[in-house]
Amino acid sequence: MNEHHDELPSFSHPVSLKLLIVVFVALVALTVITVLVNNLPLGKFDIWAALGIAMIKGSLVMLFFMHMWWEKGFNVIVFFSSLFFVTLFIGITLMDTGTYRDQIDSFPKTDRPDPPVVRTAP
Repeated sequence: MNEHHDELPSFSHPVSLKLLIVVFVALVALTVITVLVNNLPLGKFDIWAALGIAMIKGSLVMLFFMHMWWEKGFNVIVFFSSLFFVTLFIGITLMDTGTYRDQIDSFPKTDRPDPPVVRTAP
């Protein structure tokens, strides 16, 4: 059987090992930065910092591991906008989690243990 390596599909994008290693090191560095930012007292901005770093990491994965860097510009814009809006919606949702914390903490607590649950066999 005669194999022709010259007839490869025109849509393949060989990526150099150096570029893959640089992206990997950047992802690891951003993960370390995420852990360090978690320990900083940023108040309500810690959510946005973590989501911003996660968006950058997702963008790196999308651009180089999913080969979007070599795609048409419109596809990249659509993917980036979806990533941006997911980050925005999750961030807005998480900002609201502390709104009712005072009411939850002031709710009366009892020292009585919960009653045991009686289970019956089916």
